[in-house]
Amino acid sequence: MNLLLVLPVLVPLATAVAGILLLRAPRVARWASVLGSAGLLASSVALLSATLDGTILVTQAGAWSAPFGITLAADRFAAAMVVVGAVLIAGAAAPRLVTRDMVRRMKPGSVLVDISIDQGGCFETSRATTHAEPTYVVDDVIHYCVANMPGAVPRTSTFALNNATLPFARRLADHGWKAAMQADPHLANGLNVHAGHVTNAAVAQALDLPYTPVAKFLK
Repeated sequence: MNLLLVLPVLVPLATAVAGILLLRAPRVARWASVLGSAGLLASSVALLSATLDGTILVTQAGAWSAPFGITLAADRFAAAMVVVGAVLIAGAAAPRLVTRDMVRRMKPGSVLVDISIDQGGCFETSRATTHAEPTYVVDDVIHYCVANMPGAVPRTSTFALNNATLPFARRLADHGWKAAMQADPHLANGLNVHAGHVTNAAVAQALDLPYTPVAKFLK
């Protein structure tokens, strides 16, 4: 038996029993409660650490046959009620970090929010939706995968986008594209396609096309 899986059950039970037995000693009962809470926190942290790499811990409480057997499991993904995916690899499609099997293990009514949907999504069950129909259900799990999420606040998001991009647009207008990119390597990194050539390595890899370094066109 894996004692780590049993502790979240035994610690609160022992704390409750101690509280009943120490009714006439309230100060000691309070200390027992504090120690019980600390023990429960420690066991929770230990369980989290043991399952961070995706390991699923399983143990049987006793050797009873069905339907009386009790099985305890620690699965970090199945315990989640809300999972937010936010993965960005500049120029490339988002990697699929959550598989269909992982989604099946989640509790009914759980929620997946895929912020990476504009790059293809990081959940295997993701597909782009709209603000008009933002959600859908797969295996009893609610998916929110709205493309262009900032569109929910169009005025605010437009100001934010303009504030971020206007300085680069001014440099292009004032100096021309080549001189502006020669002077600013960060701006040059934003060039994806030029004269029929893909100049962004991640884009070329995602589309399975030949890659041409942008430096070739800035000489």
